[in-house]
Amino acid sequence: MIDEHPLQRTSAQLSPQSRGDAEQPLVIIVDDDASVREALSELVLSAGLQPASFASTRELLDAEVLDRPGCLILDVRMPGTSGLNLQESLAQNGNSMPIIFLTGHGDIPMTVQAMKAGAVDFLTKPVRDQTLLDAVVSAIEIDACQRAKAEVVRRTVERLATLTPREREVLHEVARGRLSKQIAFDLGIREVTVKLHRSNVMRKMKATSIVELIRAWETLPLPMRGDSGA
Repeated sequence: MIDEHPLQRTSAQLSPQSRGDAEQPLVIIVDDDASVREALSELVLSAGLQPASFASTRELLDAEVLDRPGCLILDVRMPGTSGLNLQESLAQNGNSMPIIFLTGHGDIPMTVQAMKAGAVDFLTKPVRDQTLLDAVVSAIEIDACQRAKAEVVRRTVERLATLTPREREVLHEVARGRLSKQIAFDLGIREVTVKLHRSNVMRKMKATSIVELIRAWETLPLPMRGDSGA
């Protein structure tokens, strides 16, 4: 039983009753020690979250669960691919699932490497239950924030795809802070035409103001924004 812990609030919001299994945060445990996997799984379950444990990184990769919301608890040294190598591989593949390292063999260089690569925490065994659960809470919140931002970008990219080439040009110029008469001069069109295109852009991008439109533009990956620097 865990009293007055912030994880109780998080797990209540993300309980299986309110979400499908595929949306519930999954706490993925990778450790070659079966007793550690069992203890961590029981701790995660006691906090109202769903654990999934694996004896190696190969087992984890074969299970295809890394697209699920949640976080990873990784041992550093395991047979086959190490936890640090898995962290590097996930980053190279664009997977930003938060990672908590839990190891009995940690040292300062290893800790620095893991934290510089984006680990949420680097804990050594034995670890207090509360300390580990605090790290899990932080990791799940980070993952939720990352997924929310990614969803905003996805919707913005979809809306951008509905614009005509001319509307994209106008959006590009608006994002640079150019006035309608300046855009008209640059593009060789009438100012009233620029205003019409701008109105269409705002409608298609579902922006209620120029500020909102520019904020949406700024969520786009740099290559999609061309050379505007906006």
